[in-house]
Amino acid sequence: MGHWWDTDPQKVAINNYAQQSIFAKLLISLALFVAECCGGLFCKRLLIRRSSVRVTQDPPLIQGLGLRQALLHWAFERQCKIRNPPLVSTTHPMNPQADQLWRAPRWALAVLLAVLGMLGPFSIDTYLPAFTGIAQALQASPVQMQQTLSAYLFGFAFMNLFHGALSDSFGRRPVILWGIAMFTVASAGCAMSQSIGQLVFFRALQGFSTGAGIVVSRAVIRDMFPPSQAQKVMSQVTIYFGVAPAVAPIVGGWLYVHAGWHSIFWFLTGVGVLLWVANARLLPETLHADHRQSFHIRHLMQGYWQLGSSPRFLLLALASGVPFNGMFLYVLAAPAFLGTHLALAPTQFFWFFVLTISGIMAGAWLSGRLAGRIAPQRQIRMGFVVMLAVSVLNLLANLLLVPHVSWALIPIAVFAFGWALMVPVVTLLVLDLHPERRGMASSLQACIGSAANGLVAGVIVPLVMHSTRLLAATSLAMMAVGLVAWVLLRRRWPDTGQHITAH
Repeated sequence: MGHWWDTDPQKVAINNYAQQSIFAKLLISLALFVAECCGGLFCKRLLIRRSSVRVTQDPPLIQGLGLRQALLHWAFERQCKIRNPPLVSTTHPMNPQADQLWRAPRWALAVLLAVLGMLGPFSIDTYLPAFTGIAQALQASPVQMQQTLSAYLFGFAFMNLFHGALSDSFGRRPVILWGIAMFTVASAGCAMSQSIGQLVFFRALQGFSTGAGIVVSRAVIRDMFPPSQAQKVMSQVTIYFGVAPAVAPIVGGWLYVHAGWHSIFWFLTGVGVLLWVANARLLPETLHADHRQSFHIRHLMQGYWQLGSSPRFLLLALASGVPFNGMFLYVLAAPAFLGTHLALAPTQFFWFFVLTISGIMAGAWLSGRLAGRIAPQRQIRMGFVVMLAVSVLNLLANLLLVPHVSWALIPIAVFAFGWALMVPVVTLLVLDLHPERRGMASSLQACIGSAANGLVAGVIVPLVMHSTRLLAATSLAMMAVGLVAWVLLRRRWPDTGQHITAH
């Protein structure tokens, strides 16, 4: 029996996809055009206005200066080529009562936060083995099934703009609990969907909610721990986080075979209920009352403008978020990559996830071991070297050899190792760039990464999934974007991540 994704000629499928997704592409193009225009205006103003600016030691945004002063400082700093102090310091505020908020072992908190973070990828990987059954049951085309992924990821990206800011104003606990509650309702809606349109809608609602766990958990870690300890906890979270994508396709495949595709979403509903109860009973409020920010839409937009116009923030966000898609690309293309190119049955998909997640867990473990021992920039360089080397080898192998399961999965696992080695460090650099806005910074970072994920899922994957060579080349390109961002950051601010953080 043939699979749903190869029932039509590939070129016809691609053309159909291009026609049906033209509106989404236009929106993306418009957003990029506006961003480019704003960036051009931004640079033009910086070049014109650069006089009478006093250079201070601390970043202007941290000092509370306005946007205009911050832009002028940036322009003057560029012209004079002044070296700023490192982004990581030992003076960033954390909850002064942090040692009283969690009495259990540190690894237990890491497990709780990891479960929060893994809810997002778990809700993706669980239903991937059931793509065939869902498509047949709802009479959906391959393009429509791909839209269930895109809707989820774009919903995730959009709401990430608000999760962190809301947690900075109202506390970490309420945002997490409301997010889990919405996810539970959306999962039940997916289970009861009678059409592909309903499924897309509830998948988007799932995406709106699952980002709360990922975004807020990062802020919780930094509320509780100083930099080097936070890196260790972040690494532990990444290790436990890796269990979800490895287990999810196994669980999803078993449920689909024995109870139908609806059971997958009923299972996610049950997971949401249990997770809500666990966090309601165990998760402390880590945001100190003195550190709360007032919530106003105007203030929120101004804050995002300040963060989004910060070259350091954007480069760090690109360095951490875009390389992930070099690996995630294969996850999104799993039905075609594993089912068509490698001739694996849906019940065999878990081998791909086991190897990939093993790489993530190994990289995260090593990252935690290196915390406080080597400079952050050195650790980041090690991660990029691994990803660059394996990406080049993967492309050469696909150009010279016929893809086979005996070797095709290994480069992806090694790539995942390199990404997990460097991403906890980059994430902490992002959070510590503006410590008074950690939630907002985490939100915007996650939004940039999720928008890239959605773009890859909705536009890039359907165009390249028919060829393993194109998949390998695209993976290399994704990694290159992050590498270029890091190189530009290092050239502009050489001291970034240069010093080992104190415990």
